Amino acid sequence: MGAKEKLRKNSQFAAVYEHGKTWANDLVVLKTLPNGLEWNRYGFVAGKRIGKAVVRNRVKRLFREIARATSTETGWDVVFIARNQAAKASYHELEASVAGLLNRARILIDKDRSEGTAEAR
Repeated sequence: MGAKEKLRKNSQFAAVYEHGKTWANDLVVLKTLPNGLEWNRYGFVAGKRIGKAVVRNRVKRLFREIARATSTETGWDVVFIARNQAAKASYHELEASVAGLLNRARILIDKDRSEGTAEAR
């Protein structure tokens, strides 16, 4: 994930928190906001309630890998906020949880739909 694909400034996070839409489940809170760019920007949040630094960093690494491996629509600022249960969750549990939220947010690219359009060409 390159530097242009990361939310870095506090003002960028604040805009997503203030104006974005929110979806949540037991493991993750997802906040999204259209950014008007041709790429997505991601932010990852794991508060001190999650655990010590090693645990927080592990959860954020898992979220980064899930964001990298998941096909989504472009032009969004996306913030993943870990909940307490995320510290004990496996990669596959987090991946399924994130995919469900991205699907509810309607920015997940359906594999069947994208493969079907490639075959139609």
